Amino acid sequence: MKKISLFKSTGVKIWVNVFLCVLLLISLFVSFFHGVSKQTEEYLLLGTSILGIIPVMAVAIRAIISRRITIDLLASIALLLTIYEGELMSAVFINLMLASARIFDAYTERKTENIITHLLKLRPSHIKVKRGGAETEIKFEDVLIGDIVVVESGDRIPVDGVVIGGQASVDQSTLTGESAPIVKKDGDEVFSSTLNVSGSLLVRTEKIGEDTTLAKIIALVDEASRSKTNIEKIADRFATWYIVIVGLATAIIYFISGDMSLVLSILLVTCADDIALAVPLGFTVAISKAAKHGIIIKGAAVVERIKDIKVIITDKTGTLTKGQPKIQKIILLSGGTDFTEGTFKEILALCSVNSNHPVSKAIMKQLNKDSVNVVLADSFIETPGDGVLAQYKNNRYLAGKVSYLKENQVQFTNADDTAIKEIQDAGLSVTAVAENNHVIGCVAYEDEIKRFAKESIIETKEMGVNRWIMLTGDNEQVAKRVADQVGIDEYHFALKPADKLAKVKEIKKKHGEIAMMGDGVNDAAALAIADVSFAMGAIGSDASIEASDVALMHDDLRRVPEAMLLSRKAMRIIRQNFLIWILTNAIGLYLVFTGKIGPMGASAWNFATDFIPIINIFQIYFLKINKHTYDTEAEGARII
Repeated sequence: MKKISLFKSTGVKIWVNVFLCVLLLISLFVSFFHGVSKQTEEYLLLGTSILGIIPVMAVAIRAIISRRITIDLLASIALLLTIYEGELMSAVFINLMLASARIFDAYTERKTENIITHLLKLRPSHIKVKRGGAETEIKFEDVLIGDIVVVESGDRIPVDGVVIGGQASVDQSTLTGESAPIVKKDGDEVFSSTLNVSGSLLVRTEKIGEDTTLAKIIALVDEASRSKTNIEKIADRFATWYIVIVGLATAIIYFISGDMSLVLSILLVTCADDIALAVPLGFTVAISKAAKHGIIIKGAAVVERIKDIKVIITDKTGTLTKGQPKIQKIILLSGGTDFTEGTFKEILALCSVNSNHPVSKAIMKQLNKDSVNVVLADSFIETPGDGVLAQYKNNRYLAGKVSYLKENQVQFTNADDTAIKEIQDAGLSVTAVAENNHVIGCVAYEDEIKRFAKESIIETKEMGVNRWIMLTGDNEQVAKRVADQVGIDEYHFALKPADKLAKVKEIKKKHGEIAMMGDGVNDAAALAIADVSFAMGAIGSDASIEASDVALMHDDLRRVPEAMLLSRKAMRIIRQNFLIWILTNAIGLYLVFTGKIGPMGASAWNFATDFIPIINIFQIYFLKINKHTYDTEAEGARII
C-alpha cells in the first residue's frame, strides 16, 4: 500500500509543542514569582519567546513564498515588535496560545489518522494460505490475487475476496460501523480488516494493497482532510483583508499617536486569530465523526452542502428496495406451448448464468433449488438495464424487459401482452424470455422494500427535504407500489440508464440544487452531476466510492438523515465561532482603546479568549447524530 499523505508525524508535532508549552509555562512561573535574578529572568523570557516564534515565522514565510497572506504573518509581526519593545511576558503569553492551538490542531489530525491507523494495526503481519494443496504461512506483503486465504475464528480477514468454503460470523464494524456480525458463506464477499468472530473460512483473494476497500477509504479520508469549503475560502479571504486592515490601522495609529504600547496592545488582541484554526478544525472533526458511523464524506465542501438538501432523487433497486428479487412465478406464454417447464427453465438458466444482474442471480438461485441442468451459451452479450442476448446451437435467446425484446423484433401476441399486463398490475416485475423471434415465457418477481425506507424519508422531510423523486427502469405499477409505500412524492418509470441521466438533468434544471442516491455503478453518471451524491452500501464497490460525494458503507437509508443532521449541527457550531471571534475581538479592542489594558493585558485577553472557539468545536465530538442502534443486520435493526 502506498504511503498516504494523511500520515504525518502528528505525534512528534504534539510532543514538540507540549514541550514548548512547558518551557513557556516555566518561564512565566519563574518570572511571576521572581525565583531567579532579574537578568536571568529576562534571558529566560527572551529565550523562550524566540523559541516560540520560530514555528510561527516558518509557517508565515512558507505562505509568503506561496503568495499567500496568513494570520501567522500578523502574529509574527506582533511577536517581533513585542520582543523588540521588551514586552517579553506578553510575547510568552501569545506564544503559549499559538503552541496550544497547534496542539489542538495536531490532536484533531491525529484523531482522524486513528480511524485509519487503528485498522492498519489490526492487519496481520503473517497470513495462512493454501498453495499446491498445502497450508503455509506467508508475510502479508507476499499474498497474491487468486491465493486461497485461511481465516480461522478470531482472525482478521487480510484481503478483499470471495468465500469459497466454510461459514463464519464476521464483524464488519471497522468499515460499516455496524456492530452485529454478518453470516458469511460460499459466494459471499468479505473485506480486509473485518473480524471473523466465529467459524472458519476459505477466501479467494480478489483485491490486495491499494485496491482493497480499506485502502480506498484511507485515500478518501486523506482527500477529505485536505479539501476546502466555501466558508473556509471566505474565511481565508477575510483573514487576508483582516491582516491588511489591522496592519494599516496600527501603522496609522502609531503615525498619529507615536504610542507603541497602544499599537502593541492592538496587535496582541488581534494577532493570534483563532478563527483561522477553528474553521478547518470543525470540518476535520465532522468528517472524522461521520467516518466512525460508516459515512465517508469526501471533503469539507460536501459537509457544507449536505445541510442544504431540498430535493433528493433516488434509484429504486438496492436503494429503496433490497435489490434481492424474489421469484414468484415462472410462466410459459404462447410461443412456449411446445416447451416443457423443464426445457424452459434450462433456457432461462442459459440466459441467466453469466449475468451479474440481481434478477439473474435470483433466477439462478431458484433454478439451482429445482436442480435444473445448466449449459453455457456459445456467445453472450448483456445490455445493462435492458437484458441479455445469448447464442446457443444456432438459436438466439433473449431475456430481459419486454421493451428490450420488442426492440429486438421479438413477437408478442395479444394474449402474451394481456398475461404480462396482469402480472404487472399485481405489482410484480417481469423478465420475458424469447427463442429466436418468439416470446416463450416470463418470470414474475418482486423486490422487497427495505424495512426502514419510509422512516428515513420521513426523517429527511422533517429536516427540510421537500421532495423525493424516484427513477426506475421498472414498469408503472411497480414504481407506484414502491412510491406509495415509502412516501415518494414523484416517480418516473420504464427508464433506461441514458433516460435516467437525461431525467436527472431535467430535474436539476427545474429544482436547482439536488441530491442523488444510487448504487454508484449504473447510476455513476447521474451521481456525478448531482450537487450531493450518496452511494448506498459502498463497501466493496470501487464505482460507488469513486462516483459519490458520500459513500455509505452500510446499506442503510437511515445514514442519510444522520449525515444531514451532522452537517447542520457542525455548520451551526462553525458559524457560532465566527460570532464568538467577532465578540471577543470587539471587547478586547474596547478594553485597549479605553486604556483598561496594555500589552500585558492584551496578550492575557488573547490567551484566554482564543481557546473558546477551539473548545466549542469539540461539541461535534459529542454530537448524537443518530436515533438508531445497529445491533443487528440493517433489516433487523431497531429504532430507539
